Amino acid sequence: MRVVKNGDIHVSVPYGMPHERVKEFIEKNKAWIETARAKNDALQSRRFKFFSQLPLETKEQECDAIGRLDAKVRPLVQRYSGLMKVKPSHVGYRATVSRWGMCDARTRDIYFSVYLLLLPDWCIEHVVVHELAHLLEPNHGPGFYAIMNRFYPQWKEARAEMRRVTKMETEQV
Repeated sequence: MRVVKNGDIHVSVPYGMPHERVKEFIEKNKAWIETARAKNDALQSRRFKFFSQLPLETKEQECDAIGRLDAKVRPLVQRYSGLMKVKPSHVGYRATVSRWGMCDARTRDIYFSVYLLLLPDWCIEHVVVHELAHLLEPNHGPGFYAIMNRFYPQWKEARAEMRRVTKMETEQV
């Protein structure tokens, strides 16, 4: 049983389990559900507070943020593209809160969240290397992490810092 971002409860149930047993299980765990929902609400509140630090309500604010992020990201993309011997076909920016970056390995398009501006520069560097690594290895298997270890050995620390700063850890029981 787990609480998802919108506060809904998801229960994984073995195939064929009687509906009544599922209802009993949920009823027995009402206290856990309430506690988990309260934690989730607090987490979502912290996430909202974090992301609202970068105002993007107007086109002018969005253009300004994209310009500031591009000034940080472009040199990193150029540097690591050369080191990794990869070339993205397009680098773009979006106001996404669910992903820091996105790479379409097929088209070689890479997009970065403008909310990266809220992170330390070394975490932005981690995301750049992460997305470029997907041009060499599309999934998150051992080969991908070997690339990360080679080109940005402190990636684990950067990932931990990003989670700490954004309070995006989730609980699952």
